[in-house]
Order: sequence, then structure tokens, then C-alpha cells
Amino acid sequence: MTVTESTLTTDEQRVSDLVEQLLAEFPPKTTSPIEFLGAQFDKGLAWVHFPVGHGGLDLNPKMQRQVNERIYSQGAPNPMYRNPIGHGMCGPTVVVWGSEEQKRRYLRPLFTGEEVWCQLFSEPGSGSDFAGLSSRGVRDGDEWIINGQKVWTTLAHLSRWGLLVVRTDAEAVKHAGLTAFVVDMHAPTVDVRPLRQMTGEAEFNEVYFTDTRIPNSELLGSPGDGWRVSLTTLMNERVSIGGTIPLKGSGTIQALTSAWSNLPADRQDDATRDDVMKLWSRAEVLRLTNIRANQNRKKGDPGPEGSIGKMASANLNKDIYAKVMGLLGADGMLYGSYAMVRPETTMAFDTLQKAFLRSRANSIEGGTTEVMLNILGERVLGLPGDVRVDRDKPWSQVPRN
Repeated sequence: MTVTESTLTTDEQRVSDLVEQLLAEFPPKTTSPIEFLGAQFDKGLAWVHFPVGHGGLDLNPKMQRQVNERIYSQGAPNPMYRNPIGHGMCGPTVVVWGSEEQKRRYLRPLFTGEEVWCQLFSEPGSGSDFAGLSSRGVRDGDEWIINGQKVWTTLAHLSRWGLLVVRTDAEAVKHAGLTAFVVDMHAPTVDVRPLRQMTGEAEFNEVYFTDTRIPNSELLGSPGDGWRVSLTTLMNERVSIGGTIPLKGSGTIQALTSAWSNLPADRQDDATRDDVMKLWSRAEVLRLTNIRANQNRKKGDPGPEGSIGKMASANLNKDIYAKVMGLLGADGMLYGSYAMVRPETTMAFDTLQKAFLRSRANSIEGGTTEVMLNILGERVLGLPGDVRVDRDKPWSQVPRN
């Protein structure tokens, strides 16, 4: 046995022992979700690749799957349900870019769901061109004064904290003049307004900052690091959206196979069966691809495989739910209540019709499919980069709408 194999075996045994201790001391069926998740964090099983003392064990991230499969089989709560943006995106960003004080203050309540987080990136004039954002931050002694508008901010109405990127140097090139902060979403100068979606819900929000003051201690990184901070967030977001590894035949594809099974026998023709099996095969290929990417992942920011998985899952989800609506026939037009609701989590589908409508956003959120194709072409295939005529111009000189 090699040294590497020996070390891996030792680490796996260590994780297994800690998981069994967690389940024995805090049985999921009789322990409150917050208490269980707090204990999971304290044992280093929240994100095993995080540093010791901050919810991790400083191990390879692929070992998280070993933890999750065991505890979820016993009914443990999933932190993604209550705080998906915090768990999948903001936590990994804080641990890379935050100060020791910020890590101690924010990571544990983020993981337990006691403090929900949101991500404040997109603006009305800068979506896919994120580096072109115009919200401003001006230094004032030990504080920064923020003014501007963000849009499509998921769960901002529930959030205690937000990961905010604004422009702090208009004379630098657009990628270099950005700075990232942790912002208090309960500050009186932060205005959160719902954006009603075609599902009838307002999962998204627009957020206005009017002379909002943020202490300099809430910087993530240093002034001008905002682009690099945002890349950490976005790469983790794409893994969070597209890197899910469900059990074989479960997840989104299960909605389609169930709809097929419920069809009357006279509608289960060979052509429709062939369409269902093609989509099932695509779902299985994506699942296996994500398993391979997870096994190859090293500590640090995820690589372009997260963008590939995100792109593939977005297209697949839309195609699956479109086929489901086709199988439902006229019943697919029956939507039920269209009352405006501000949901408690993201993508909580209680009907197939709602899942179909919500899936339309998959090819936009976390980076559009077109952006993912650019990343695939440039970073994986090595093709020439897209034309960027404003790369070397100060942001103040770049034409904007």
C-alpha cells in the first residue's frame, strides 16, 4: 500500500468515526435541526475541506459525500434547504477571503441556518457582464458609503447578511475597480422589494442601497479584490446548481419517469418511451460526470467542471419539465393558486407546473448558458477568447446604457 492510499484510508476512517459519533450523540430524529447542524459544524463535518475550527477537517472535498450519504440516510437536515445561497456560495467565499474574525462570526450560524445569506451581484445594467456593475462604494474614514441597486437577489427578504460587490475605483479597468463586503441586510438604509416571477412567487428581489454604511472590517479581501472574490462565489455557485449528485433515477428525472408511469396504457407508445429514455440517459450521464468531477476536485476554488455541469443541468432540466408538461396534456395548463408568495427557500416545487415555469430560470441564474459556453471553449478546449474591446479601458470610459 502506498503512502497516499494509507493516508486516504486513515482519513476515511477518521471521518467515518466522527459521523458515527455525531449520529450517536445527536440522533437526527430526536434532535432539533439547528442543534444537529451546530454539532455537525463543531465536529468538522459541515465542509470537510474547510480549515479545522471553521466547520472542516482540512481534507479533500470529495469526502463530504461520505458524510452526507450517511447522515441523510438517518434523516439529518440538509443545510441547503433553509440557506442555499449561504451554504453553497457565501460560506466558501468567507472561508477563502474573510478575516479570522469574520470566519468565527459568520460560518457557524450560516451553516445552521440561523442566519440566512444572499448574494448581491447582478444589477439592471450588468447581468452577464458582471464586471460592468455601477453600484458605488466610497471610503469615509473607517467606513464605506454604498449607493446603488441590485436585482434578482434570491431570498434577500429572509437574509440577515449579504455578500455585496460594488465599484470603488471608477478609473481602474472594470475588473480591477471592484470591492467585496459583508453587508447587514437589516440596516435601515437597505430596501428589499419583491420581484414577482411567472410562478406567482417572489423568490427574487431587488435591493436598494442609499448611503448605506459598512465598516472597513467587513471587507472580504482588500479594496480592488472584488472580481477575484466574486469568482470564488460564482464557481462555487455553479457547482451548487449543476454539481448535484442524486441517487440513480432520482432528482429531476424522477418527475418524468413518474409522469410516464402514470400515463394510461394507450398513451405509452414506443415513440414517447424513446423520448423518455433519451432524457433518462442524459440525466444519468450528467450524474456520472458530476461524480467524476467531484472525485477529481482538489481543495480551493472549483475548476471549469462546475460551469460544464451547470450548463448541462440547466438545459436538461428545461427539456425534462417540457416533456413532463407534454405527458400531462391539458392537465399541464391547470396551475392552481397564483397568489403572490415570498417563499422560505428556493425552488420548493409543490406542482409540476411550477417546476416547469421555474426551470426557465436555470439557464440564466449563476451565469447564462452563453457564458458557460465561453468558459467551456476558452478554459477547457483552449479556443481563442471572446472579443473584449473594453478590457484595457478605465471603467469611467466604457460606454454604458
